[in-house]
Amino acid sequence: MNKRLLAFMFLLSMMMLSFTITAHADDSPDSVESGDESLSSDYSQDFDDFEEFEEFDDFDEEPYDETTDQIERARVLEVEEPSGPVNSDDFYSETLAVRIVFLSGDQRGEEIEAINTVTGNPSYDFDLSPGDRVLVNTIELQGQTEVHVVEFLRDFHIYIVLGIFLALLVLLGGKKGIKTIFTLGLTLFLLLRVLIPGLLAGYSPILLTIGISFIITVTTILLVGGRNIKSYAAIIGVLGGVFIAGLIAYVVGGQINLTGLSSQESMMLMYIPQDVDFNFGGLLFAGIIMGALGAVMDVGMSIASAMEEIRLVDPSISTKKLILAGMNVGKDIMGTMANTLILAYIGSLIPILLLFTAYQEPFISIINMDIIATEVIRALAGSIGLILSIPLTAVSAGVLRDKLKPQKVSLTSDEISE
Repeated sequence: MNKRLLAFMFLLSMMMLSFTITAHADDSPDSVESGDESLSSDYSQDFDDFEEFEEFDDFDEEPYDETTDQIERARVLEVEEPSGPVNSDDFYSETLAVRIVFLSGDQRGEEIEAINTVTGNPSYDFDLSPGDRVLVNTIELQGQTEVHVVEFLRDFHIYIVLGIFLALLVLLGGKKGIKTIFTLGLTLFLLLRVLIPGLLAGYSPILLTIGISFIITVTTILLVGGRNIKSYAAIIGVLGGVFIAGLIAYVVGGQINLTGLSSQESMMLMYIPQDVDFNFGGLLFAGIIMGALGAVMDVGMSIASAMEEIRLVDPSISTKKLILAGMNVGKDIMGTMANTLILAYIGSLIPILLLFTAYQEPFISIINMDIIATEVIRALAGSIGLILSIPLTAVSAGVLRDKLKPQKVSLTSDEISE
């Protein structure tokens, strides 16, 4: 029976993936067309500001040799100090000379003068010191070669932290740690090589997200937990909770006219070279699904695993008591995990909340802003999905225990009275 269920789940995941790939998003934007009028009125000024991006087309007329445009690593040797205003409120533009030595590419080991443009705005400026490692962009413009500092080098330390993370997974998790690494790799592959390219190609974000979420959940839980009742119950609880969260966010978002355009990055998607007609409501749905999937998966697997341990310790326990035990475990998890989702979303809004507080913005104005309402619905929908995954997992584990692997034990007095 277990093999049949596993084969059915595998077949269903492949069918969903095939359907996701073949279903194009041409019809999907219709779901947000009803909000076009409100979108145009609320954001007309913002969209007018972005019309300046069309001016970038003028650069095509300039002689620019893209074949010489390359990014290389470098180390800073000398830095020219800026002579602009000391007051941080005064923005200006100044080009500084920076002496660097290349650490990669054909010019490795060569010292050269690079350009570091400062404006007085800490969001865009690089406060360079001798010894800093940076990325530089070498371009040939109108027959002249220029080298510009474009970013600090950060990947080396990121790889160190990643190595520590993977080493701890293997040392503490053993075989399951190795399986976890594989599932992480699969998740990243599906997100970066399937979801993102699929969205850029114009496929439906809703179908893509549902298909990828299904594959990630089934693969991760079966690899980590094995083919057993525990894993099957966790899969049912996780998928049920996540899709309920997405459904709530999508329906409520449509009712309160959430556009999915609450950030500058979302609005900039309207001007990308691929000229994709994005379903921004669907993108919001996809973000909520992906944001809640990890936390809900943690809850579902924890409850199913705890119930399995209880059953192994006391094989004679009744299904009703087993479900109640799973619910009790879920209640303890629920409080901390709900806080985890809320804190994660609120944490990203701290700078905006500080601005509102500093300018004494009224609460009624704050709560009705698109960007705030979007994050509130995102957090609440994810938390609702997390809470509902608890009974779904507990009941599924109890029912599957009776259907797939009934325990032939003598009834206790408690079970007879029930």
